[in-house]
Amino acid sequence: MYAIIDVETTGGQARFERITEIAIVLHDGERVVDTFSTLLNPERSIPWNITQLTGITDEMVAHAPKFYEVARQIVELTEGKIFVAHNVSFDYHFVREEFARLGFDFNRKQLCTVRLARKVFPGLPSYSLGNLKRHFGIHAEQSHRALDDTLATARLFELILREQSAEGSIRQFVNRGVRETKLPPAITLDRLHEIPTACGVYYFHNSAGQVIYVGKSLNIQKRLFEHFSDPTAKGEKLRAGVTDLSFEVTGSELVALLLESAEIKRLQPPVNRAMRNQHFVGGIFAYTDERGYRCLAPGKITARTKKGLELVAEYPKLDHARSHLQAVVRQFELCDRLCNLDFSGAACFHYNIKQCRGACVGEESADEYNARLDLALLALDKRLSGSFFLVEPGRRAGENAIVGVQDGRFLGFAFADAEEAYTTEDLLEMLHSPGPDPDAGRIIRGWLSGKKTVKLLKF
Repeated sequence: MYAIIDVETTGGQARFERITEIAIVLHDGERVVDTFSTLLNPERSIPWNITQLTGITDEMVAHAPKFYEVARQIVELTEGKIFVAHNVSFDYHFVREEFARLGFDFNRKQLCTVRLARKVFPGLPSYSLGNLKRHFGIHAEQSHRALDDTLATARLFELILREQSAEGSIRQFVNRGVRETKLPPAITLDRLHEIPTACGVYYFHNSAGQVIYVGKSLNIQKRLFEHFSDPTAKGEKLRAGVTDLSFEVTGSELVALLLESAEIKRLQPPVNRAMRNQHFVGGIFAYTDERGYRCLAPGKITARTKKGLELVAEYPKLDHARSHLQAVVRQFELCDRLCNLDFSGAACFHYNIKQCRGACVGEESADEYNARLDLALLALDKRLSGSFFLVEPGRRAGENAIVGVQDGRFLGFAFADAEEAYTTEDLLEMLHSPGPDPDAGRIIRGWLSGKKTVKLLKF
């Protein structure tokens, strides 16, 4: 059985917007057997541009039921059925988010009629619902109204089902290319479908229960389906020895990144080769020579070098430090000899090919050279500084994820009620450290550099 669904909403982001109308058409694979539709009070105003698109006004939804009033009916209608929609991720995430606000985890198998139509009817100029209705002569009273769009999707679905190849395509898309015969006995397709489509960390276990691989994903369920459908040698190697799996939802991508890194170092899973180093042994150091030139040098991090030199950046291996320094030298046209990468003579090799400005032979002044080297130091320095909390969406609606940094050191993360007012001391006490991790600062710096807007609370 299939539950063909369409929702109208106040906007495009499920985490922040709400449903204004929902329609469900039950289909047994041959015909429509039941329909349900209702306007919903989104408990917020409907933007003007959305009203222009859908025709749904604030007045129309003012006395409509709120989502929680029809939630049980939606659960009963969709129980044991495949959730079908045109661009299913949009409708599914909105319905799932509405249930999450009620503290309920809504999971259904999904099927997208956009992807199915592309597979069964290749070569069409467009696969939008409006264009497909015109192409196949499907009549609908009103576009961008839930019931009419759902009935149009149901008609499209019937056309797809008539094709001889459709049955195989449907199985392929519902199970995302995974063949149940290839799965370990403890990992069934039903179990994969029950895994949340949320952000978090997942673990692969062997027959002894030991963790052999740790990964993170913005969508745990989707990533696991990808792992078990990957036909490449790399995919086979990753799955070798896997007999079970587990996961932890984080909601926040930053928390997932930090937890994944710390867990890899703690558990030392054999399939994870990168990120297993618990201690960084390679570094780039800075010092000033007798002529006043600021110099850089790759080297091993020891008590002696840390005491006598300024540590600028840390790396898992000395080779990584040397490679990164070489890249920075090229980027900022630094001198190889003053960066301890060339010991051939007074003038470095790059001076002879006009890629060094001559600091090694005194042709470039210390002031000019040092000004450029300061820019290179900014690019090299991946250390954190300051004391602050980063606030991210949590595991469910009404919850925040908190990442704490004090004096440039990652303290840990916590999950907190978004409506509560916490003091700095409260949040510091709530933080949980996933374990020592020299990569944590780099992860947070990298995450921050890729964000346009960040909620940051300094203390």
